[in-house]
Amino acid sequence: MVSRFFTAVFARFSQISALMRRPEAFVFLPALTLAAFWLGGERILILTALGAPLLFAISGAVGPQQTPPDQSQVLEGLSLRAQIVGTLDATLRESHLSGRTTACLVLQFDLAERMVEQHGRAAQTEVLARSAERICASLRAGDVVARLEGGGFAVALAPVRRLDIETVVQVAARLQSALSAPISLNATRIYITCLIGFCLGSRAPEATGASLLNAAQIAADDALRHGPSAIRSFSEDMAATRADRDALRDELERALDEGQIRPHFQPQISTHTGAITGFEALARWYHPDKGLIPHAEFLPMIEDAGLSERLGEVILYHALSALARWDRAGLNVPTVAVNFSSPELRNPRLAEKLKWELDRFDLEPKRLSVEVLENVVAQTDNDIIVSNIAALAALGCGIDLDDFGTGHASITSIRRFAVRRIKIDRSFITRLDEDREQQKMVAAILSMAERLGLETLAEGVETPGEHAMLSQLGCGDVQGFGIARPMPVDETMEWIARHRAKVGAIPRIGSRTR
Repeated sequence: MVSRFFTAVFARFSQISALMRRPEAFVFLPALTLAAFWLGGERILILTALGAPLLFAISGAVGPQQTPPDQSQVLEGLSLRAQIVGTLDATLRESHLSGRTTACLVLQFDLAERMVEQHGRAAQTEVLARSAERICASLRAGDVVARLEGGGFAVALAPVRRLDIETVVQVAARLQSALSAPISLNATRIYITCLIGFCLGSRAPEATGASLLNAAQIAADDALRHGPSAIRSFSEDMAATRADRDALRDELERALDEGQIRPHFQPQISTHTGAITGFEALARWYHPDKGLIPHAEFLPMIEDAGLSERLGEVILYHALSALARWDRAGLNVPTVAVNFSSPELRNPRLAEKLKWELDRFDLEPKRLSVEVLENVVAQTDNDIIVSNIAALAALGCGIDLDDFGTGHASITSIRRFAVRRIKIDRSFITRLDEDREQQKMVAAILSMAERLGLETLAEGVETPGEHAMLSQLGCGDVQGFGIARPMPVDETMEWIARHRAKVGAIPRIGSRTR
């Protein structure tokens, strides 16, 4: 009972202090002194004159203190969430008295898992530390920064009188700009980008710090589905969307059985001639009610549900069907590439099953490219996977080493798996036309591939400058949004016709011809 009494007294005093910290309180100071003199004479007036400044000083002392954000505020472990929630709680609790509000931002790094695969955990830790320094340097005094469990950061803005979406978007853009400069680490330049979700205090589902932080995280999840460097503000329908996404898990198996999941096809073209060298099949989900669902959203659910092998069967069937359809139309597409997951590669009868599928469509094995992630080749000690890849190569299928440069595959493992082509990971292609260090790295990869007799393909090409630089460096093939986005098989027919019509009009750029 006693503790509750003192808690209530302190809360009431905090409210009075908040009122006295408002500038409007000074308007009543002359009235307060006149009332003191009228009611109590000179003695009360003197006490009021001495006590009022002291009371204002105390009210400032118990109020929230604003200190510049620094590394000491970037917390680790379980206490970080309590820190950020407590800061937001304090501001929201006093907002109706102080007239000040706040907002919470959540920053998540694009391709964070790939950074770990490519550079290791120690590099990730160093990148996060330097990113934290840049974030803190970009914020105001009183803003609080905290580490989140997944490797991102949360920011609680210091209380202000007016805060709208446009202002927070400007803060988010400033943070992204601060993180855009390359980080030099072990003689390597690492480029990082981040997506940001945020929620205004006035728009939180509940007036609590936990609710505000959760809303910002939901907005960050939504930003993740809209591509690199996206910024999203929380809205109520996002929470409903997240609940719907969780419910999608139960629909996956039915979707596979009913043909809702099928591939889009992204073209691969020669840098020397502009000719189409193939298409890559990429899974997409055509949901009957929700429309097209991106692969990044449902592929993790497929893996969690143990349906990777079933998905592989569906994508392979549609890919070979597309190849046969292009042949019937006289379009002469040389190959189609299909990604094979680790569960598929562990199937002892994979080569036999693949041969049956090729015979079913009357296709030669060389027209199928089997894409295997580099980390599978680099880290595998599974004899079944090794023998399966060897059997597919012996069958005549092309073996493509996907995401090359991220899995630390050795030259021995490349030769061991009879790799035909390496796909240079997009992290090496970004800003290739602007960054000399990137150019040196890609040139080294291409030189190694040429000496080993390997074909090369660069993925993630998004700008004409990157395309032109890859051509000059001698990369064989390219694919990416700068060439074309993945498209349904029906749209490939028209795209192929348009592309071949304009190839003759485009000057050929390259160090050699094929």
